[in-house]
Amino acid sequence: MAERLIDANGAEICTESFGDPADRPILLIMGLGASMLWWEEDFCRMLADGGRFIIRYDHRDTGRSTTYAPGNPGYTNLDLVDDAAAVLDAYGIPAAHVVGVSAGGSLAQLLALDHPTRVLSLTLISTSRALPGARDLPPPTEEFGRFFSTAKVDWSDTASVVDYLTGYDLMLTGTERPPDETAIRDLVRRDVDRARDIRTVQNHYAIPEADRHRDPLTSITAPTAVIHGTADPMFPIEHGEALAEEIPGATLVRLRGAGHGLKRTDWDTVAHTILTHTGAEHTRNP
Repeated sequence: MAERLIDANGAEICTESFGDPADRPILLIMGLGASMLWWEEDFCRMLADGGRFIIRYDHRDTGRSTTYAPGNPGYTNLDLVDDAAAVLDAYGIPAAHVVGVSAGGSLAQLLALDHPTRVLSLTLISTSRALPGARDLPPPTEEFGRFFSTAKVDWSDTASVVDYLTGYDLMLTGTERPPDETAIRDLVRRDVDRARDIRTVQNHYAIPEADRHRDPLTSITAPTAVIHGTADPMFPIEHGEALAEEIPGATLVRLRGAGHGLKRTDWDTVAHTILTHTGAEHTRNP
């Protein structure tokens, strides 16, 4: 289906859907600094072929959505949460199964807390708790820190940006599996070429945190599945374990040797988990 621009709280958000609107809806929320292209089309079609109506979208400052001056995001983390609800509104969907990866998983948790009637179930991939908890969790790996201390990028030079973002995703693959550099570089190049202004992805790391009263994660009632790689350099596996322990009734699927994010080698397992979870009797249906 063709891309569709919608209004979300005064911002223009680029969306795209796959499948039959009469099927069970799934909203895909990507992590920070990445457009909806990182929910790759073939993966979206796998889910749609399983009888689901899939919606992916570009966050502000990514892809073809509204951009802001580099270094000056005109929104807060609350706006990103509310944008997800606005996407559902634009498609006339009262509630959806929500799948989030990395920071998109945190946004999905906050959506379930702030708009509980909009979330039928949660699938949280490569993420951590959206709210502070009592348990101390390990920091990112040395490889993760080394990348940010040594990598250089000129955001005005397309080739430099492609090299930097490719290197970043290669690092996120972890050390236990050989990365597919050709596929990663191709996806990065398409993302950079498609963006209104690729420089503005940096704004996601300067988004101010706005206060909003929330109940703890233990109050989430949406059936939850947690999927986490055992070799994740950003959020070591303990983050996924803690998340699954804190959300009542949550299940945990460990991806052996997987790093951070959603890689093609794990699509079958992840798609099967999502389809099973969103089709289960315990999930709430629209």
